[in-house]
Amino acid sequence: MTAKIAIIHTTPVTIDPLKALAAELIPGCTVVNLVDDSILPELGENGGNVSAIVDRWRQYAAIAESLGAGCILNACSSIGEIPALVQLRISVPIVRIDQAMAEYAVRNASVIGVAATLATTLRPTERLLMQTAEAEGREIRLVPALASAAYGKLLAGDKEGHDMELAAALRELASKTDIVVLAQASMARVLEQFGDEEKKQFISSPRLGMKKVAAVLSDLKET
Repeated sequence: MTAKIAIIHTTPVTIDPLKALAAELIPGCTVVNLVDDSILPELGENGGNVSAIVDRWRQYAAIAESLGAGCILNACSSIGEIPALVQLRISVPIVRIDQAMAEYAVRNASVIGVAATLATTLRPTERLLMQTAEAEGREIRLVPALASAAYGKLLAGDKEGHDMELAAALRELASKTDIVVLAQASMARVLEQFGDEEKKQFISSPRLGMKKVAAVLSDLKET
């Protein structure tokens, strides 16, 4: 039977990259995309109050379940804490896209840069890293960097300006840390303008998150 995964997005920007990764890492799979681009603006207005989104997100997960998805991927780190709040009411396993990235970071570095263009993503990612480090029994120090100017350019339709602003912020953060975590999946494409050696200091969630989905589906197939 062909594997089916459902991806819940808060921006259309993540649809194509994650669909391509699914095709590469889970050959032959069927991908169902559910998008609600009103979530991030709402979080921006309510100060990042994720609880206001939980019931709506649970409904999307229930839809994914009804469509026969074998696994659900939450593609947004700003609401990365929601899957744990709804998993007990959903029989399909839910993967948060940044969990595998957090595990990799705390196992391979002690001084970790956390880069984001949205404040609503920065705080949950910091909490995830600290929780993961505690679970792993590791000591880490976080160095956060919020490139809000880059996000402003993106909202204005200036993608090139966004990429230049973000790349500069990432390079500065890299000079102060062992590794840099990209808090938003949509930031990963900026690394395309970096050299191979430079890229090694940065980690992003899309590929690691999709590998986690592949592992979950493989485990389900074996049971």
